[in-house]
Amino acid sequence: MLYRRWIQNKERRLTLADTNRQVFPFEWGLKWLPETPINGSTPLQRLQAFAGEGLKNSEEFFACPTLEQWDFEGERLLFSSPLKLVDDFNNTASFRYFPAPDSDRAVIVIPQWNADQESHVALCRILRRIGISALRCCLPYHEERRPPNMIRADFMVSPNLGRTLQSTRQAVLEIRQAADWLFQRGYRRVGVMGTSIGSCVGFLAFAHDSRLHTAVFNHVSSFFADVVWTGLSTRFVKWGLEEHIELEDLRRCWAPISPYYHVAKLAGDKRPHRLITARYDLTFRPELSQIVFDTYQAVGAHCDRVELPCGHYTTAHFPFNYLDGWHICSYLRKHL
Repeated sequence: MLYRRWIQNKERRLTLADTNRQVFPFEWGLKWLPETPINGSTPLQRLQAFAGEGLKNSEEFFACPTLEQWDFEGERLLFSSPLKLVDDFNNTASFRYFPAPDSDRAVIVIPQWNADQESHVALCRILRRIGISALRCCLPYHEERRPPNMIRADFMVSPNLGRTLQSTRQAVLEIRQAADWLFQRGYRRVGVMGTSIGSCVGFLAFAHDSRLHTAVFNHVSSFFADVVWTGLSTRFVKWGLEEHIELEDLRRCWAPISPYYHVAKLAGDKRPHRLITARYDLTFRPELSQIVFDTYQAVGAHCDRVELPCGHYTTAHFPFNYLDGWHICSYLRKHL
């Protein structure tokens, strides 16, 4: 199909625009795991045991105390992350606040991997204009949370297995505490909206926090490991992985942060939420997205589904960015 070929060629050209990517060395990342004893004689066994326990007890894995202390000045919300990782520079959660006057509705906005400080800011301003306050998340290892002298946010998704698992978990806990802050400010309804890895983080928070009233997940996939292994934008991560671990083992290591395993929590859940996919996506591939929708049907869960006629990167370009924005904002305006 000519149109499909045109979109996917454009996707490849857009990924080549980033010339500062690098292949990081493979690491099991066990020092990013808790110091409590973990069963297993090899690093793979220990990591999979930790992940298996996290998946089995996901309510506890993604639980965090209610936020009680924070710093707020101007439009910036800061608080100590409920999950402390090895890198101290990453352990302060950071959010930017866009209040809508006299509004009792708010959305936590979670950008994509490697988002810069202006990513999704235009969306937050549109939400504010239509009467919905927005609280924009800075993901772990992004923006001011990056290591010194690092340009990209490569530490959040990398061949370091333990760090990738725990930093994604850290993001989920920070979203839940950000919801605490919004409720404490008097917001009656709080939703979540995420793009790409932000969609994954938002989904995990939504599945484990019934206070979140509605959600929009912008780009959807099933297995965290499969996205990294097959995605166009994560090929540099795969190159650091493939000589050291098989996909099946990687899938088990990252199971707790894979939406597929948590869809069943939404069976019988009446909260409205929308899942947006891109028909020609080379990063969150359609066959991986379809697994999510099949799982929804299998467990009797319900969602609203939208398919855009573009790819992952082209979603951010005209005219698809306008179409995507309309699907996001109109849904949140209706259901918050």
